[in-house]
Amino acid sequence: MVNTGVQLNPVILACLLASSFFAPRNGFAQAPSAASTASSTRIVTAAEAFLATLSEAERAKAVFAFDDDKQRTRWSNLPTGIYHREGARMGDLTKPQREAAMSLLAAVLSPRGYQKVVEIIAAEETLSKDNRPGGRLVFGRDEFYIAFLGKPSAAKPWRLQFGGHHLALNLTFVGEDTALTPSHTAAQPARFTLEGKTVRPLGQENDKAFMLIHALTEAQQKQAILGYQMRDLALPPGQDGKMIEPEGIKGSALTSPQQAMLLDLASEWTGIVHEAAATAKLAEIKKRVADTWFAWSGPTENGSAAYFRIQGPTVFIEYAPQKMGGDATQHIHTMYRDPSNEYGKKWLK
Repeated sequence: MVNTGVQLNPVILACLLASSFFAPRNGFAQAPSAASTASSTRIVTAAEAFLATLSEAERAKAVFAFDDDKQRTRWSNLPTGIYHREGARMGDLTKPQREAAMSLLAAVLSPRGYQKVVEIIAAEETLSKDNRPGGRLVFGRDEFYIAFLGKPSAAKPWRLQFGGHHLALNLTFVGEDTALTPSHTAAQPARFTLEGKTVRPLGQENDKAFMLIHALTEAQQKQAILGYQMRDLALPPGQDGKMIEPEGIKGSALTSPQQAMLLDLASEWTGIVHEAAATAKLAEIKKRVADTWFAWSGPTENGSAAYFRIQGPTVFIEYAPQKMGGDATQHIHTMYRDPSNEYGKKWLK
């Protein structure tokens, strides 16, 4: 939403490193080890530990009925001031409460998924310098919300929401199964400097996509590249239950190495969630990789603003640079959907 340079303001940097949201590790939170595969019991324990830190009034704000469809669909890419969220606001919580919230995220996400979330929040914090007293728009790490639909349980379904500007994680838990769809990840700036190091919250998504388009033959590229310009997400937040016709090159027209690259690209979204769920989801997509399409719109030189899409029976992923704010490569929106299992619907029948 806001034009920003790549260099993090020293004052903001100091605030970020001192933030009680994160335990510092090179300026970011320490992600859980890869060996810490999440289980429903561990996730429920972390959820209950966070809820135990809340007062009765705070809990009333954070917990909704499982069948509250209004809250289930109350998420957006937009910032505070344009979009109203419900739940426990991170900026209103105490340090122990925020630490418990981040511990819960560490339990439900993979190490790289957790790190991605932390980096998206760090990018968001760079925009907080544009906050004005009484201003309409409010940015920063305080403007993220956590909410529960239903009671955390290993036996009964429940949901966890965490999000704010440029982030919306919707997790549905049904026994040992976890769905992360629909979810939105984005970044502005998409590239910035922290402690002398370049940070790119969605860098792997970008780089793997350009590697794949370059791995296609000229004939394959002609199939993959759309004959028109995509300027935004086809199915952004607010478009639940909708789908478009597949376009581009079909997975059956790719070689085995190219299919592997397509799956590796998809894993940047499927792999946000904890290891057990991520492994199961990618295996599901792999079974139907021949029926999974890859579409491209825009230049094919890495570093340029290009849109791409992965679409199959159980996956719908979009990556769309945004013109708003100047350099489109510095403002990225992505969506991750599953037309067969949005909000875990196939497990709830």
